[in-house]
Formats: sequence, C-alpha cells, structure tokens
Amino acid sequence: MNHPSCLAVVLAAGEGTRMKSDLPKVLHTVGGRSLIDAVLENARAGGAGRLAVVIGAGADKVRAHLVKTAADAQIFEQRERLGTAHAALAAREALADHMGPVLVLFGDTPLVRPATIAALIERLSAGADIALLGFTTDTPTGYGRLIVEDNRLVAIVEEKDADPATKAIRLCNSGIMAFRPGLLPELLDAIGNANSKGEYYLTDAVAVGTARGLRAEAVIGHDESEFVGINDRAQLAAAEAIFQQRARTEAMAAGVTLVAPDTVFFSFDTRLGRDVVVEPNVVFAPGVEVASGTLIRAFSHLEGAKVASGAVVGPYARLRPGADLAENVHVGNFVEIKNARVDQGAKVNHLTYIGDAEIGARTNVGAGTITCNYDGVFKHKTVIGADVFVGSNTVMVAPVTIGDNALTAAGSVITADVPDGAMAFGRARQEVREGMGAAKKAALAAKKAAAKSTG
Repeated sequence: MNHPSCLAVVLAAGEGTRMKSDLPKVLHTVGGRSLIDAVLENARAGGAGRLAVVIGAGADKVRAHLVKTAADAQIFEQRERLGTAHAALAAREALADHMGPVLVLFGDTPLVRPATIAALIERLSAGADIALLGFTTDTPTGYGRLIVEDNRLVAIVEEKDADPATKAIRLCNSGIMAFRPGLLPELLDAIGNANSKGEYYLTDAVAVGTARGLRAEAVIGHDESEFVGINDRAQLAAAEAIFQQRARTEAMAAGVTLVAPDTVFFSFDTRLGRDVVVEPNVVFAPGVEVASGTLIRAFSHLEGAKVASGAVVGPYARLRPGADLAENVHVGNFVEIKNARVDQGAKVNHLTYIGDAEIGARTNVGAGTITCNYDGVFKHKTVIGADVFVGSNTVMVAPVTIGDNALTAAGSVITADVPDGAMAFGRARQEVREGMGAAKKAALAAKKAAAKSTG
C-alpha cells in the first residue's frame, strides 16, 4: 500500500571515523549505488511520499550529492552529534508541517527491503502508535533486546543493562521506527539524556510513549541481513556480499543462467531478460540492460550499455556507457565499445576499439580496427554503413563516413569519406628489395658478435 503522506526522516550525520576515509560514510557504495541513495530509494518504494535527510559529517559533499540524486528531499544539518533523537530533532521543520505518519531510517543501513518498510508503516494503520523493526538472530551480542508482551513492545533493554535471561533473547532492535501522525515531535521533546554518554536516543521514545499509555509494537523482519549497518570497510564488504547474493538469487529465479554465480557481480539497476546466459567472471556495472536470449561470455565488463536479444558479448569484452548492441550482434574478445550503436547482425569480433560511432546492419569489422574519435580536444563520429567489410587493422580518423556495401583494405588509414559500394586503400605502397633481408640479418648478427667479444 502506498502512503504518499508518509515522511521518511533519514539520519545520515554520523562521523564514520572507522571507515578511515575522506569520503563521507553514506557516499560509499553497495551494488554500485551510494548508501544514502539506496536508503532513500527503499523508503520511496516502501511507501514514503516525502523525504528528509539529516546530514552532519562531510555535509558539503553529502549535500552536493543529494542535490543531484534526490532533489525532492529536504536537507537538514545536525551541527552537534548528540544522539539519534537529537539528529531527528534537526528535521523539526519538516516534522512541524507534516500531518501524516513518520518513518525514521538510517543512512548506513542500505539493505532494508521496501516490503519490510511497508509492513512497518502498515502497522500504524492497524492501530499501533509506535512501530519498531526487530529481527531475530542467533548472534544477538551487542544489540538491544526487545521485550514483547501480549503483542506489545514494552521495553528495549540494551545489552550492558541486560541480565542473563534478557541476554538470551534473540529478538533484537534495528533502531528503525515509525510513528503515527503528529506524535514524534512531542516524544522527541520528552526524551532525556540521563545515560553514560549524555546523548538523546530515539529508541527511548518507546519508554516515553508506553509511559503515556501509547501502544508500541514490534514488526519482525524475516531476514536479519536486511539490518546490517555499515561502520567500517569490513562491514561494507559484508553488505556488498549480501547484495550480490540477493541479486544472483533473484536473477536465477527470473530465468537467467549463471554458470558460476559467485563470480558474477551485479549493480542495483542491472536488468537481465529470460534465458540470458552469463559465463564466469562477468561484471555488470550500473546502467546495464540485457535482453532475453543473450550470451555474455567470461571476463566481460559492461557499464551503461544496452544489449538486444540474441547478441553475443565476449569473452574479455568491455562495453562502456552508450554502447548499444542490436539483435544478433557479435562482440568478441578484447573489443571495447563506447557510445556507439552496432546494428542488427553486425560483428566486431577481435581486438578492436569502437568509440562515438554507428555501425550498420551485417557489417563485419576486422581485427585490430580503431575509430580515432578524439583529437585531443573534441570527440568526432565515425559512421559505417550496412554490409560493409572493414579490413583488419583499419584506422578510421573521425569524422568520417563509410557508405553501405563498401570495403576497406587491411592496414588502411581512412581519413576521407568512402562512397557506397567503393573500396578504400589508405596504406603506403609495398616495396620488395631482393636479398636485402638476408643482408640485414647478417649485419645484425655480426654486430651482436662484436658486442659479445668486447664485453
């Protein structure tokens, strides 16, 4: 169910000191997408219609990033880091004029599924005043434990305050919460900081609320991996591994064959059709769409590329942003294609660079071909027509056009347009001098022998 009136407040002000990085923690990536972008997209997909982000450490960089990727989000800065409730208060302006439910998420927890977020918001519609996401784990050490009685969340006990019986509880606190309309501001104002760190904790809203007779409930997530938070590089790698395993499982369930699943890497927006076959050691960077019935051979790298049905890519191929392969195109080993359209049935099979170009249907591009698209300042375009045969080691100096059904001789440098049906030679005339090869070899051998005798 969509909740356009729901406000998601994302807390993204943490220092991230354990990352040991000049980049703010929430701008590190999982699955080719920044942590903060993943959280915001999950919030939208889970039902949030409004977004507010509380930033702090690296504020300028995070703000500049959000202006590009989440222009609809309100941005607030927490100048002092005094706990999660204090961070939420930084978004008071957004809370003050909001009449719907409020969701509070964390900018370093990118794996929470939209369906889990939607279930949390739905619990408010079912009568809860406060809903908190919990999860069960066999390794609860370090987490706050949730005490539930008669379907009510009655307490959150931090591990340092837990007795042995409480420590045995496997139901743990994720910190992600939702509040019925109008409730959060008054709870935030009532939360104190009487703790060892002198900080204001958002989870204290449960104790404040229940003391006032409000109903708090726990929504149990089914997969503890959703709640992995990221504080250092090891946890970043762990989150990446979880993301990749999810992506592989989802791809195979949708009809994709992964020959060696653990060696294939996906991005958040990878789209593969049914009956795509992916051989080992393939990387799908962001922006890739592959239609059904396509073969992606081993050790290929695709980014910002579209591949149509029946195409074969690789092995050892690189498709860069703007590569657009039509049906039944063959792109072979050690071929790089960038910002180029390759039309139906064309073949670019060996050791070739195609950049800023159009290649017509059924054209064959020979090994070692290069489109020289960059003059040091500007990019220029090469247009190759349909049914062209491009000889091996042809260099096409753009801007240049080769007409339909034309042919270039192997080893040519093409600097001028080639008309339809023509054949172009662009190489120096070969000379043969009888006996010169043997004489040259003899002279070199003598020189080498002389060098040894004086050495």
